[in-house]
Amino acid sequence: MAQQTWQRDNGEVHERDDVIRPKRPKAIADVLGELMARRGYGRVQAHDALAEAWARAVGSDVAGSTRVGAFRRGTLEVVVAHSTLVQELAFQKVAILKQLGKLLPEHAISDLRFRVGVVES
Repeated sequence: MAQQTWQRDNGEVHERDDVIRPKRPKAIADVLGELMARRGYGRVQAHDALAEAWARAVGSDVAGSTRVGAFRRGTLEVVVAHSTLVQELAFQKVAILKQLGKLLPEHAISDLRFRVGVVES
């Protein structure tokens, strides 16, 4: 850090180490990264990737009656149109988790949670 020295009218000499320097310009990659984090674009892309992998893992028939919800701490929430399908998905949970692990290894999906809710087509 730069050191600044000055003398007062009474002759006292003072030094200061905390001189503020102008900031350097930020790299464009850093600026874009901050913008994406602030605006939530990364989450949108991650959700789209989860939805696509879910559709591939369970097939188009089941995917049409389900919707990918939140993904927190390795648990993927899936909204399902009716309770009968929730039960069927619960029986297939292990196989679906394996398939999702192959499709999205970077997400480390460790559990699935199903709940009945509104699924828009």
